[in-house]
Amino acid sequence: MRLSDFVLLLNALWFGGAFVQFSIAQRNTLKILLPREERGNPIAPTLAASVAFLGGINLPIGLLSLYLLGARPSFFQPIEAQLVLFLFFATCHFSQFAYNLPVLMRGGRVGVAYWPVLKGPMLRIFVIDAVLCMANLGVALLLVSHP
Repeated sequence: MRLSDFVLLLNALWFGGAFVQFSIAQRNTLKILLPREERGNPIAPTLAASVAFLGGINLPIGLLSLYLLGARPSFFQPIEAQLVLFLFFATCHFSQFAYNLPVLMRGGRVGVAYWPVLKGPMLRIFVIDAVLCMANLGVALLLVSHP
């Protein structure tokens, strides 16, 4: 398996997993985002329902990765197209990583606000998005340096 194929597979798994986490396992996501003492808050069900939107954003990104890997469409053959798409995937991962940076800089959970970036599921999300951003950038750099 080529590195680019492996990275596409990881993208598909990660973004597909995000769809499941946010759109199907909304209650579980709520447990990650809210401290236990706030889960009875009247706004909690609205928050749980609203995270489905995040899954909706992740699903097409994961499906695109899977499609490129499985179907190998002709438009994906030119190096320029591959470069654009791997930079797109890198940006997707970076945006999810970058939005956790301010939370991390504030020290993670502050009272009932934010979520703990340096422990539990949010740490995994933070690290995996950083690693996959770099992996997609790495593939893009390889495409540019070895046409």
